[in-house]
Amino acid sequence: MIKNYFKIAWRNLVKNKIYSSLNILGLATGMAVALLIGLWVYYQLSYDRFLPGYQQAYQVRYKSYSNGEILTQSAVCFPLAGALKKDIPGIQYVVQTDWMSSHGLVVGDKKLYMNGAMAGSDFLKAFQYPLLKGSADAVLKAPYSIVLTQSTAKALFGNDDAMNKAVRIDNQHNLTVTGVMKDVPGNSSFQFNYIVPFSYAVLAEDWIKQSQTEWGNNSFQTFVVLQPGVSYEQVEPKMKLMLKKYNPDDYANLKYEVFMQPMKDWHLYTDFKNGIAVGGFIDYVKMFSIIGMLVLLIACINFMNLSTARSEKRAREVGIRKAVGSQRKDLVFQFLIESVVITFIAFLLSVLFVQLALPAFNALTKTTINIPYSNVMFWVIMISYVLITGLLAGSRPAFYLSSFNPVKVLKGAINIGRSASLPRKILVVMQFSCSVALIISTIIVYQQLQYAKDRPTGYDTNRLMITDVSIDLSRNYGALKNEMLNSGIVTSVTKSSSPVTAIYSSNDVNNWPGKLPGETLELATVAVSDTDYFKTLGTQMLQGRNFSGSLGSDSLSMIINEAAVKRMRLKEPLNKIIDWGQTTQPARIIGVVKDALMASPFDPASPTYFMFKPSWENNIMYRLSPTANTHVAIEKLTTIFNKYNPSYPYMYHFADESYAAKFDLETLIGKLAGIFAALAIFISCLGLFGLAAFTAEQRTKEIGIRKVLGASVSQVWVLLSKEFIVLVLISCLIASPIALYFLNGWLLKYNYRISIGPGVFIVSAVMALVITIITISFQAIKAALANPVKAIKAE
Repeated sequence: MIKNYFKIAWRNLVKNKIYSSLNILGLATGMAVALLIGLWVYYQLSYDRFLPGYQQAYQVRYKSYSNGEILTQSAVCFPLAGALKKDIPGIQYVVQTDWMSSHGLVVGDKKLYMNGAMAGSDFLKAFQYPLLKGSADAVLKAPYSIVLTQSTAKALFGNDDAMNKAVRIDNQHNLTVTGVMKDVPGNSSFQFNYIVPFSYAVLAEDWIKQSQTEWGNNSFQTFVVLQPGVSYEQVEPKMKLMLKKYNPDDYANLKYEVFMQPMKDWHLYTDFKNGIAVGGFIDYVKMFSIIGMLVLLIACINFMNLSTARSEKRAREVGIRKAVGSQRKDLVFQFLIESVVITFIAFLLSVLFVQLALPAFNALTKTTINIPYSNVMFWVIMISYVLITGLLAGSRPAFYLSSFNPVKVLKGAINIGRSASLPRKILVVMQFSCSVALIISTIIVYQQLQYAKDRPTGYDTNRLMITDVSIDLSRNYGALKNEMLNSGIVTSVTKSSSPVTAIYSSNDVNNWPGKLPGETLELATVAVSDTDYFKTLGTQMLQGRNFSGSLGSDSLSMIINEAAVKRMRLKEPLNKIIDWGQTTQPARIIGVVKDALMASPFDPASPTYFMFKPSWENNIMYRLSPTANTHVAIEKLTTIFNKYNPSYPYMYHFADESYAAKFDLETLIGKLAGIFAALAIFISCLGLFGLAAFTAEQRTKEIGIRKVLGASVSQVWVLLSKEFIVLVLISCLIASPIALYFLNGWLLKYNYRISIGPGVFIVSAVMALVITIITISFQAIKAALANPVKAIKAE
């Protein structure tokens, strides 16, 4: 019996090639979108979960109470790690790290500049990345040691064994290779190419050595792994008020509390509100999960509509089967088998689509997703996926077709097409409502992106280049700057603690004129090395003067931006004294500069102060001459930098590229939304094309009679098109308020955002109508141009 069901299913597929092709193509496209999004969602959810014991790993964070808000931060002080290990039972490992920045590695004539981690000796015991050589207990014990990833070892030593070989770091010290580990996978929150013991950082950097006892210097990351069987709830009360014990002054001011975020949430939950992780990348994971389900639903609706629309063709078959004794459950089972067969064929095609799309998709999303063909669980899920999709898509046709009364059907007393029209119309409206909502979303995402991109930055990114400072560059900065300027390829050079597109530090202000009782203030901090900083960046001085270049007088001076003036409510900011408390001497405001978007382009400019401190340096910034050819300039700069920085390769990036990178996530979301909206419209149009063809076929005699009576081609076109146009208009009316509701919620996460006007809904409706008209016009015009005599004579 089951074998016969499969035979009948195959015969029906072959007999109705056009409708079968439309069904399979639409379903395959929907399943491909759902599968691709499913793989992407799984990849995002898998972050860090490949590490053994990840459930017990946490990052230590602070909560602080500032002006009625609860703020959170991941930067903590050096001595906290030791206090945690000492005071809190139930902790297995406490690991300190830096921020995993880049350093220079040299072996012979091979020079690399790549990011790595300075991490505590228990790092590879706490986070069990696989070691190919060496033991996790020993590899980070000695301060002058280094663990390389497999690809870094190959880049430095080729095919030679790297173990016990020397690597020179930052042209300062030789480190011995004590371990080689597998490359860190892309779905790891930690991204590094080598690990150096944190004890080396303490020996090599004086400021880190000094930080060992500074409870107010929050410049490090700390991670904790709890012992097996110990829960966060058990240790949280004991660590919460640690700063009250060890740092009572800061606690009295900001009520600092210690809390921890579990490793499983690091990638997905990055947005905190009132001290609680409320969202982040998880919002986009949820959004695209919904989009994947909607696109698959649209494809299933296509299947239902095309199957029920052609029910008249199967009516007599159902009637005869019932007349000879078939029960309804047998018919339901037969039609569901047909649906599953079609779905299985569509699934095979969808896997091909996904395989072809993955290289481009991975490049777009910067992921390394693959179809796990060898994973048994994947195939279990895919079989379930095919069955569920097949049953969902075939449910309405199966139960609808099996419900026919055999007597009425065999007498020809049933008009099946009309009885199915209302549910079919509802399904078409559902389809296009989803598609139109995706179109609206794509337009809004694009508008928000452009709105932020067009926002004035407060500085000039054009031809501005940035290079990280090394020991040699710091030592030779004066000679380097002079030679760069004398070469004529740059117009200005400066040095600072952070690039123009980022802020690396901030400081709490103890007192300022007009401070309210209990009020707190944190200012973003930028240290500049010379008087050319604002000139190089193209930042406008609004009041006062620039630094004089004298370390003695400038060390007690500061320049603030407009946002800082507004935040401190200073009507006459010049010469006002700002008191930092015990951390540094009070400073006098000597100038006010225009706001610059150094952090997020979607947020207001951060209240910022600029201090003169040449020793605090991380970046050299320089602007190319307007007449200099970029490629020629880079060649000359390579020669100059190699002269003064021989131990490093010449590395640089352009400020406009760094600023554009701030929009990467929104750009990705916009592109993905656009692609999936286009595919949703494509699937919907396949269904419309099939329904239009069926409608034209069903009304062949009517069209012939109308033409004999004088109806024009345009009148016939209107006759066949108006029903679909009305349905799409209804879809637009339904989709618009739903999209408005969700998009308003999405826009609320941005402080600098657009207002949604009626134009986007009008444009989306017009787009949907134009696509609909183009889709159905082929069948409508084809029917209108047919010979009416043949139509009337046909049985």
